[in-house]
Amino acid sequence: MTTKIFLNLPVKDLNRTIAFFTQLGFSFNPKFTNEKGTCLVIGENSNVMLLVEEFYKTFTKKEICNTATTSEVIISIAVETRAQVDEMIEKVIKAGGSEYMKVQDYGWMYHRTFLDMDGHHWEVFFMDETQMPQMN
Repeated sequence: MTTKIFLNLPVKDLNRTIAFFTQLGFSFNPKFTNEKGTCLVIGENSNVMLLVEEFYKTFTKKEICNTATTSEVIISIAVETRAQVDEMIEKVIKAGGSEYMKVQDYGWMYHRTFLDMDGHHWEVFFMDETQMPQMN
């Protein structure tokens, strides 16, 4: 059996969220899409369920965090080149998201961070594992 990951995030406006991630070049799985949520496809076995807040609340007894003041998760996506990292951030800004932190360049790893329309924290990075320093 292949393991699949479905991360779940609450969103305020599903159509606005779909438009944002479409502009970044992502696709959605129609089998898991209706007026309550959609399945953002990150990779073959990696997905993010973007669920309207009221529907999201049916899965937990906890309060939805205020992303303006609280970090609930950092979602990191690896891409194949440094240029793709920069291209993604350019798309984020054009689509209405915001770059969140300074560029981090460690030589062997390069990453940038952004906040989506609901304030969720994402990182896009390129990593050359052959240049990675030895862990002690």
